[in-house]
Order: sequence, then structure tokens, then C-alpha cells
Amino acid sequence: MIAIPAIDLREGCVVQLIGGDFEKEKIRLGDPRDVARRWAGYGFQRLHVVDLDAATNRGNNRSLIRDLLADSTAPIHVGGGVRTTEAVESLLADGARSVVVGTRAIEDEDWLREIAEANPGAILLAADVRERRIVTHGWTRELPRNILDFIEELGGLPLGGLLVTAVHREGQMAGTDLPLMEDVAAASSWPVFASGGISSMNDLRSLEDRGLAGAVLGMALYTGVLDPRLLAEEFSE
Repeated sequence: MIAIPAIDLREGCVVQLIGGDFEKEKIRLGDPRDVARRWAGYGFQRLHVVDLDAATNRGNNRSLIRDLLADSTAPIHVGGGVRTTEAVESLLADGARSVVVGTRAIEDEDWLREIAEANPGAILLAADVRERRIVTHGWTRELPRNILDFIEELGGLPLGGLLVTAVHREGQMAGTDLPLMEDVAAASSWPVFASGGISSMNDLRSLEDRGLAGAVLGMALYTGVLDPRLLAEEFSE
């Protein structure tokens, strides 16, 4: 299993939000390029960049993301507000390892199929989940869809993986939602990446034991709860 630091961008800075609430910003760092270099320097083999502004229609950090892609020595997943085929193609052309799609892909499965088949293995589907219900539009809209039913509906699309964020655990360092992640991993034919609430090495080992391909880490890394060197060494691929 691979551990992947999150670089969440807001107004040109790296931030961490409690529970995804823009009013509850706990961390703000002013130089995203430095943050990316620092994580790569610890030995992390991949980074996960999210444009929070684009995801919530508050603007975007597109030029900054382009700079991060050009500068980083570690492959990067990029997501947040990616809702057009042109945006997918542009990010891949700029060097993104994978493009993460969420809201539109969940609401428009024909579009998801189109971009997945055009870019096999390069599309990560982000399913943000609150108590097993999918939420979209920057976690502001809850859909009447169970995540396991949704996975079954998607069939054999050539996705690069499925990123499941337990929104009800996000930024709270209360531990991962292990039953959710275990059930998703069992149901999915794609690699599954977990996010939300991961706060200990035991969380990560438990996820690995249950077949998760990776984990995206935020608050626990930025607050020093997890040792980045130990983490990068044990969970490198």
C-alpha cells in the first residue's frame, strides 16, 4: 500500500479543513511548491493535489497546479472541479499522473465512461461519502445513492482507481471508517484509495490488511501526528 500526502489548495495556499468546512480552516501554508518538495524529500512516491476553490466554484488554482506539475519529482494526482473533457486532457498534458473526477462524473456516467475509455488507467473516480451516501459539489449535496450500489452500477470501466473519502471523518483525526473501506475494497474491481480521518500507523496497517491500494493523508501529516519519514518508508508502494 502507498501513503500519499494531500496538498489541498485554497487561495494559492495549502490548507487543511476540519470536516471539509471552509469556516474551520486549521492549517494554512503559503508556499505550495515548498510543501510539495518537502513531502517528496521525505520519500513519498506520489502526491495528491486538490483545487478546493475550483471544487466549490470559488475560482481556481490552475496556474499553481501547472507549476507544481512542472516542479515536482513525485508523480501527482490532480483533482478538484474537473468537469470537462478539456480540463482532463489539459491536466494530463501538463504531466498529471492521474486526474481525479468527482461531481460531474458521478452525476453524468456517460461522460465518465467517455473520459475513462479515452484515457484508460489515468482517471481516478472520487466518491466522497458521508455515512455511506455519496456527496457532491464540495460536500454540499447528498445523493440518495449508496456507495456500494454505485460501484456495482459502474461495471468494468477502465478506471485507474477509486478514491473514497469518509467525509464524516475528514480532518478530525478520529480514525478511518474501516468497515466502509473494507466493504468498498471488497466490492471494487479497481484499486481503492482511502481518505478521511486516518491518524495512526495502525489505521494504515488495517487498511493494508483489508486490500486497500493506498491512503491519502492530510491533517495527521500536517500536524505532526504521523512521522513522515517512517510513513514514507513503510508505505512506499
